[in-house]
Amino acid sequence: MSIIDDDSSDIGPTGPSKLESFLFSCELSSKVPFYTFQGDEEEDLEHFLELRTVCLGEGAKEENNVVEVTAMNHQGKTISVPIANLHIKCLPMVSLGEFELKAPVTIRLKAGTGPLTVSGLHLIASQVEECDLSDEDDDEEDEDEEDIPAIKPAKKKQRQQQQQQQQQQQ
Repeated sequence: MSIIDDDSSDIGPTGPSKLESFLFSCELSSKVPFYTFQGDEEEDLEHFLELRTVCLGEGAKEENNVVEVTAMNHQGKTISVPIANLHIKCLPMVSLGEFELKAPVTIRLKAGTGPLTVSGLHLIASQVEECDLSDEDDDEEDEDEEDIPAIKPAKKKQRQQQQQQQQQQQ
């Protein structure tokens, strides 16, 4: 899934950005208690992790499973925050909405043995060059012109217009 984001908040010093999204999922358990999400090291790309759900898997025990994330805050300091406390009998799944974090992000099973699945979207933002954006706009305008049929007035109004034209001609 790839889109051009038209929000003015995304326009930076070099212009608007292109946002691509890809499905993300990782499984945590006592055998694999953490996962670190990192983006590519390319300068013109920004990687984000948008967490959506945390769900206990098959074979989860009757125990609390606490999931925490470690990422940078607005001051550039690394902080850890618990995001879910799951139990098979009362809360086997939690929806996080659109919990977005900038890479790198570490997801850790802080308590419990799992297994549990964390899912969401891997978002990649890149700057769009002006020529790329204008080409896409031209293509969209051409498509819009072809897709929109001519608007025809209602039949009653058409008859009235025809009658008026005939009267004017006489």
